[in-house]
Amino acid sequence: MFGASSEPEISSSRRFSFRPSAVISSVEQIEEPEVSESVSGGRDYTFDLPDECLALVFQFLGAGDRKRCSLVCKRWFRVDGQNRCRLSLNAQSDILPFVPSLFARFDSVTKLALRCDRKSISITDDALILISIRCRNLSRVKLRGCREITDVGMEVFAQNCKSLKKFSCGSCLFGSKAMNAVLIHCKALEEFSVKRLRGIHDGSEMIGTGVAASSLKSVCFKELINGQCFEPLLIGAKKLTTLKVIRCLGDWDRVLEKIGSGNTGFIEIHLERLQVSDLGLSGISKCSNLEVLRIVKTPECTNSGLICVAEHCKKLRKLHIDAWRTNRIGDEGLIVVAKQCLNLQELVLIGVNPTSLGLAAVASNCHKLERLALCGSGSIGDAEIACIAAKCVALKKLCLAAVASNCHKLERLALCGSGSIGDAEIACIAAKCVALKKLCIKGCPISDVGIESLAWGCPNLAKIKVKKCRGVSGGIADWLRERRESLIVNWDDGEVERLDGNASEVGAPESVAEFPRTAGQVSDSTAASSSNGPLQLLRTKFLAYRNLVPCAFRRFPNTDTNSNENL
Repeated sequence: MFGASSEPEISSSRRFSFRPSAVISSVEQIEEPEVSESVSGGRDYTFDLPDECLALVFQFLGAGDRKRCSLVCKRWFRVDGQNRCRLSLNAQSDILPFVPSLFARFDSVTKLALRCDRKSISITDDALILISIRCRNLSRVKLRGCREITDVGMEVFAQNCKSLKKFSCGSCLFGSKAMNAVLIHCKALEEFSVKRLRGIHDGSEMIGTGVAASSLKSVCFKELINGQCFEPLLIGAKKLTTLKVIRCLGDWDRVLEKIGSGNTGFIEIHLERLQVSDLGLSGISKCSNLEVLRIVKTPECTNSGLICVAEHCKKLRKLHIDAWRTNRIGDEGLIVVAKQCLNLQELVLIGVNPTSLGLAAVASNCHKLERLALCGSGSIGDAEIACIAAKCVALKKLCLAAVASNCHKLERLALCGSGSIGDAEIACIAAKCVALKKLCIKGCPISDVGIESLAWGCPNLAKIKVKKCRGVSGGIADWLRERRESLIVNWDDGEVERLDGNASEVGAPESVAEFPRTAGQVSDSTAASSSNGPLQLLRTKFLAYRNLVPCAFRRFPNTDTNSNENL
């Protein structure tokens, strides 16, 4: 049948997110339990709870715990089924006979994920059509590895589920006809994501807008052979604000030029590992409302293209450039960006070699700059650091291979793979970075002496990560926890690994979670502390579970308590 699943809940930071959902893996879990409503030996106090409160409690459980709770009694079984809005199924072919009973129980599902691994045979058109008949109110659908579904099945599915707002498919074999069907029938569609769709090839028909043109806001294409066939969609959907094209084959200059001529409403554009040159950037430059631009590993882009974007897109707030060490983007482009994009708040330069001249222009003109990452650059020295310290007065997050201790508003700092960072530099940080909240030290020649200085400095420090620093012992980590009980200390003395030069060591950029993530917080903190011994692990779990009840009561409308931001 379906193999037992113990998968964790799907992360809410993804674009197509599903809260703790049932991964149905056995037919026995579908059948109604025969447990008596009465509880032997005492009164069942859960009968005092309304169904709505019981459903709210279920929402805080993981997939496995929720399935087990649904088997406690008939009432819990019914409440769980009626209030389950998100469902994730192992979409293997033998699920077909059980689809009616599944969706008779889960009759309120609006968000559905169908996944099948590579070694199994996926559901066919018959199962998909039957699901669409049972769940006509679906608003989000994610298909992964459903290789037996064809264009015919997708067309009927789209006709039955016209309320779709988010659609994502990956590693499937249907093609352009299926995509056109979704865009023609789903008039409320807002987010559209296509990844590794082998049915779209060089001979595929063009994919237009349909009725979705009036609502579509975001599109994402990944690893497509002929993603250029979506050109009519990109030009015709006038409400599109976000475009992400990642690792797609073929020349994209012509598509981007036509976007600039026919649809200039884009606010965010992400281009990664594409065949795109300055011609494509000149097309993007016509989107005058552009605020976020990511150019990652596009070696044909040069200073000329960047200058064209900067001169026309003056509302730019976030700029990420990974030049792949091609030395085609440098001071010339940065100076124009600094002079034209005065609202710049976040600048990430990877594989770019700016000098003090380019950084001085950025620091002097971009007074709103809050985040700066300079990774994989061989030109960053004392002059550049001094320039940043003197002029980037609004800087809150800094990631580079050396430290500027005069940025008194600095809240996050990552020191990665720098041979010049020692105990003296850590002591300087402890003494002067009074606003620092998160600190990551990775692959630096520091010792216990440097870590000791953090016990007395950085009064706002909430979290510190020490990785691959062989001079730091585990004993000093325990000592630091004793001196500052509120400080989260993650310590790892493993072998030095290759540094990727990104800013993830101090935490990913904040994103608004769709729902509270109590279970996720427990998992994250437990995993992060796995190397700190059983005592710290027990303490972390206790603190996490202690916060479960307050988190639950924050969901009630009469409470005014605000949930604290995750560290």
